[in-house]
Amino acid sequence: MSDTATLKHLPLEALHEEAGARFGAFAGWRMPLTYPAGVMKEHLHTRGSAGLFDISHMQLFEVEGAGAAAFLSRACPLDAEALDQDRSKYTVLLNESAGIIDDLIVTRLGPQRFMVVANAGNAAKDEAHLRALAKDFDVSLTALERVLLALQGPDAEAVLIAAGLDLSDLTFMTGTEPAPGWFAARSGYTGEDGFEVALPVGEAERFARSLLDDERVQWIGLAARDSLRLEAGLCLHGQDLDEATDPASAAILWAVPKALRERGAFVGAAALQAIIAAGAAQKRVGLKPEGRQPVRAGAPILDDAGKTVGHVTSGGFGPSVGHPVAMGYVARALSEPGTRLFTEVRGNRIALDVHPLPFTPQRYHKG
Repeated sequence: MSDTATLKHLPLEALHEEAGARFGAFAGWRMPLTYPAGVMKEHLHTRGSAGLFDISHMQLFEVEGAGAAAFLSRACPLDAEALDQDRSKYTVLLNESAGIIDDLIVTRLGPQRFMVVANAGNAAKDEAHLRALAKDFDVSLTALERVLLALQGPDAEAVLIAAGLDLSDLTFMTGTEPAPGWFAARSGYTGEDGFEVALPVGEAERFARSLLDDERVQWIGLAARDSLRLEAGLCLHGQDLDEATDPASAAILWAVPKALRERGAFVGAAALQAIIAAGAAQKRVGLKPEGRQPVRAGAPILDDAGKTVGHVTSGGFGPSVGHPVAMGYVARALSEPGTRLFTEVRGNRIALDVHPLPFTPQRYHKG
């Protein structure tokens, strides 16, 4: 836990205090963890209506220049030149060993302009890594200061329209610039339809209040964001992904175009090709604990003989599914759904079944 005196503060912190948020440290920021409704109600409200998340701790980078596409294709296992206008793509930054420095969303905004959204805890490392690579390309990299709000849930589109922002033309994983200094994408990290809207700090409070004036909208904290993304089978960097983890082991090879897996020139390409050829030793899987006891990150995963065969990386209770949910890494031979494994919680042996991901259906608006 960071010293509160050194934490960064959200531009809209006063709004969260006004709403009765309980704060905690996350990725170097003082973040709202929960509100008076509590995690369970916040989670279910997002699934049922519209949850508003302040994710301004995340970092936006604008990439611009004649070499922008080539630069991003070197930095990530991504064919940026082939990315259509306004299309977003989930990708990763890799080191030379194919370890995951961060996972990112890249959106093409013009022939030579892209927006990159990075995780808060990795923002400084990402920027240093990208700037070192950018020296070889005709490109500028600008770290933007923006408020970033995510509105998630089945009522998200209607709420935005009522607030004067019509993004109904967007489909899942597309983005646009609705006003000068604004960036919006139909994306999110809950498994629900929704939008992420970045806007200048000076315009943010008015916009946030216009959303909160709608009875369908509630503030949602980091705790419910975590349970929502876990039910949706989505990775959290620093837990499910890190620099000791590669895309094949993490079961996110779908994010790497097949042609690039075989002959890519991105950082870490040779190492990733070797891992794919040999077969990853471990694989990320969903885990359903037996009973009602949640299993937390760090718990060992055991086979029926008690031998450690993996570890839990994320775990908690899934309010929408009504049972504990978890993800972790297990030996590849034990990664098939239905495989019975075990863990220990406070000295008690708990059965775990390998479970298909996601735990709850993803409801993205794909048009």
